[in-house]
Amino acid sequence: MKKTVLLLAAGGLALFAQDILLGPPATVEESGLRQLRTIHRVYVDRLTGGETAAQMHDILVASLDGAKIFVLTENPERADATLRGAAEDLVFTDVHSSSDSLNAHTNFGTRASGRYGSGANGGLGIGESESDHSSERRHEAIAAVRLVNKDGDVIWSTTQESLGAKLHGASADVAEKITARLKEDFERARKLR
Repeated sequence: MKKTVLLLAAGGLALFAQDILLGPPATVEESGLRQLRTIHRVYVDRLTGGETAAQMHDILVASLDGAKIFVLTENPERADATLRGAAEDLVFTDVHSSSDSLNAHTNFGTRASGRYGSGANGGLGIGESESDHSSERRHEAIAAVRLVNKDGDVIWSTTQESLGAKLHGASADVAEKITARLKEDFERARKLR
């Protein structure tokens, strides 16, 4: 009985010492950020999606390369991690139609017949009609990407979308948002102890 109590006490003391020495167990996010710190070379895989996914891939590669967060490689065997995902860039026409109308009509008439005859007549008509039809060409892009380590574990992911920015298109804006988010999370990873 004393041995069991001593073993339980020793086990509890060992767990307590582990928490003090190593700190509390890392969250999934912290674990991903710690792994993100170890990534130096990234392969950007082909993005799935429509015909525009290949263009989005190239824009994303250019954006990531400009940020200089990682070395980008075209050889997946040399990469520490792979960026995978899906993207779509849609161009569509947004159509709006409206119609307003206002009308008012009044008529008055009288006729008497006799030796001298008589008659009166009147009328009033007001009408207004307005119709508006507009069509606007819109552009929308969306991408969901993830950074996967060599073991196949997802260590980082994001989904970004855009209707276009003031000075560039929707695809370029999405690529910049992805790069900015990755850069922000990479900086957070560097600050972890």
